[in-house]
Amino acid sequence: MPDSGRASAQEPDVGDVGRAVEVADVLAAQSRLRRYLPVTPMHFAERFGVMLKLENLQRTGSYKVRGALNAMLAAQERGDRRPVICASAGNHAQGVAWAAYRLGVQAITVMPHGAPETKIAGVAHWGATVRQHGDSYDEAYAFARQLAEQNDYRFLSAFDDPDVIAGQGTIGMEIAPYAPDVVIVPIGGGGLASGVALALSTLSGSQGFGGQRVRVVGAQVEGVDSMARAIKGDVREIAPASSLADGVRVKVPGFITRRLCARLLDDVVIVREAELRETLVRLALEENLIAEGAGALALAAGRRVAGKRKCAVVSGGNIDAATLATLLSEVRPRPPRKPRRRTDGAASAADPAAAGPGDAAARKSPPVAKRRPTANLSPSPTISVPMAPTAPQPVSEEEFTW
Repeated sequence: MPDSGRASAQEPDVGDVGRAVEVADVLAAQSRLRRYLPVTPMHFAERFGVMLKLENLQRTGSYKVRGALNAMLAAQERGDRRPVICASAGNHAQGVAWAAYRLGVQAITVMPHGAPETKIAGVAHWGATVRQHGDSYDEAYAFARQLAEQNDYRFLSAFDDPDVIAGQGTIGMEIAPYAPDVVIVPIGGGGLASGVALALSTLSGSQGFGGQRVRVVGAQVEGVDSMARAIKGDVREIAPASSLADGVRVKVPGFITRRLCARLLDDVVIVREAELRETLVRLALEENLIAEGAGALALAAGRRVAGKRKCAVVSGGNIDAATLATLLSEVRPRPPRKPRRRTDGAASAADPAAAGPGDAAARKSPPVAKRRPTANLSPSPTISVPMAPTAPQPVSEEEFTW
């Protein structure tokens, strides 16, 4: 079931998207959110050779709370204190509920029948009103828009809102000090990808990056590739295939976000479902990190993206316990390649052409005959001193790629 909203087909064209969302909006969002949300950590996954931005450790277990909280704070600055309503089956609803609880705003979330009970309980825990309507997300979405018009509520989209996009863009501001050369983000409706790309496109080439341009690459799953098709001009509403990454199952991407992604993204990588399942299990077993399907999507795409300093956004960790248990029991990931420890001597032995002419005699010297140790007949016992351990040899970065 999709986790986020979809774009309205009746929204007017915003024309130049630069007037809709600007970098100044991202900077303003960063200033607002620092009072409420801590900076999520960065983790270097050695077996993957990728830096991970751990948004699964965010409040409510997902990055969605950034956009929801920034949108509510910006609305209060404009004097808009209307109740907020949204349609969601999971992470966006929890982000709206948590932000409304912290700000004292009334929040209504419309969730379809069949939404995970754990996520419904998470929304209700923060005091938001939960209305269940329809058997699909589209029915819940239409009902939420109807309630918003009838009761003068503010409908808060999960991605197609300038304040929401600016809030998600603060992730890019937190990644920037680590100076990656490529950042990979999952794409559903496009709020996260467009916000991160907007932030990093401005910082690319600055003094902090040493003049280096940062590439931003989106990640989608086969059969759930509405943004990749929209960038190419295909905006048909096609039902997404069933996928472990239910958080990015969006029929139609955002109106604003698809223009930002078309302008700012360097590429969109399509991942197979089997790759996504294996990556999620490896992330749990090898890095001790729990991610949901959409949260592991960017890391799964990392093996298809070239870069020396890659960074993948782990967007969320709200996975159902039964689903995780099934994956751990059914998926048997391939063992990662063992890193090679290179030394000068080992390099010469592996590559004879790299050795000098003076080393030929050393390589052709006859082996020394082994001698049997003699018995120790000394009347006083001798104590052997253990040899000091040798210092670990440096390992190059490419040896940890997978």
